[in-house]
Amino acid sequence: MASNQEFVNFVLDQIRGLETVTSRKMFGEYAVYFNGKVIALICDDQLFVKPTPEGASFIGEPIMAPPYPGAKPYFLIEEQLDDREFLMKLFDMTEAVLPVPKKKANKKIK
Repeated sequence: MASNQEFVNFVLDQIRGLETVTSRKMFGEYAVYFNGKVIALICDDQLFVKPTPEGASFIGEPIMAPPYPGAKPYFLIEEQLDDREFLMKLFDMTEAVLPVPKKKANKKIK
């Protein structure tokens, strides 16, 4: 089941205080970027945040679930979706510890 654009807009509205947050549709679902880093996925109208030790400590006892079949478990954010401050802090601390994405090499056309 693909995510509803209204849910994506709701999540982005919750974290609108973070200036460089964007989303990108991928295979009917969405990746959420913060400062060019994939921080979260929105799949089946659920928010999944990349797991980090800092995030786990902040959440307390995170619910872990794969965003799609075969994926590694992410933090499943359910009850805290309405807590704007919680989401902004979680996104901020997650972005701070994730590595900068590697630049992809240009493909040569033959």
